[in-house]
Amino acid sequence: MTVPQQAVYVDSPTEGRNPRTTELDTLPTLEVLRVINAEDRLVPGAVAEALPQLAEAVDLATEALRQGHRVHYVGAGTSGRLASLDVAELAPTFNAPADWFVAHHAGGNQALRTAVENAEDDAAAGAALLTREVEAGDFVLGLTASGRTPFVLGALSAARRKGATTGLVSNNPISARTADVDVVISVDTGPEAVAGSTRMKAGTSQKLVLTAFSTAVMVKLGRTYSNLMVSMRATNAKLRGRTLRILREATGFSLQECAEALTAANGDLKVALVQLLSGADSERAAKALSETNGHVRNALDMLGAAAR
Repeated sequence: MTVPQQAVYVDSPTEGRNPRTTELDTLPTLEVLRVINAEDRLVPGAVAEALPQLAEAVDLATEALRQGHRVHYVGAGTSGRLASLDVAELAPTFNAPADWFVAHHAGGNQALRTAVENAEDDAAAGAALLTREVEAGDFVLGLTASGRTPFVLGALSAARRKGATTGLVSNNPISARTADVDVVISVDTGPEAVAGSTRMKAGTSQKLVLTAFSTAVMVKLGRTYSNLMVSMRATNAKLRGRTLRILREATGFSLQECAEALTAANGDLKVALVQLLSGADSERAAKALSETNGHVRNALDMLGAAAR
């Protein structure tokens, strides 16, 4: 006789049946898309409600990085895949060091493409992984639509025991109230258009949260100037063109002057920017940036130059 695997009843709004979409399978294609889109439009408002708690998480993560520690994401399924995507995009966008942000996905790299049976139910595996990977002073952000994913909660508990600060992004306000973490980011997106399909609104909300979280951390750490990506890596022709455009927009200098400054700075956009805005030579600009941890406005202040 085959023994059935354990079943867990998840008490979460994301598992509920959405009264607005009960006729979904009877609608013409355009109406199906309109119904889904109407549900999607609810997501930004739900994220907005959680911004005060998200700000706390940003400040905790920023402080961890300033002190030489790391930020960890932990997730399973859609949550883990979104976390891995966010980490992958930080280096080209902000030239973030590879060890600043780390994503941990239940089931490992294989699970990024194919579901791994029962990986998310293994609390011990999550705990063991974070026990190995986390150090005191790190910040660990867990992501789980249901708020009860054992792999994630096991990882967060282990991280706290190691002396890390912790946060949880959850789409289940019921379980979020009992989470043993430093900050809870509860995003109540309600029932999905297709009941239980948390790749939809819950996943969209987590993408918004992650993008806002990591971008805000990068801004706080001086990886931008104004709203410009001055720390980006120019690894192809399009990005090299963007580098020159950023210099022109930030300084008002001509394309030729920006190109000359970039050459003098050995291709370092921040050095060229500080050089053009301050009137200092590239060597002094580079020194000021080094002494201010790459923060353009602070480097300009050091050189006595007014930011534009």
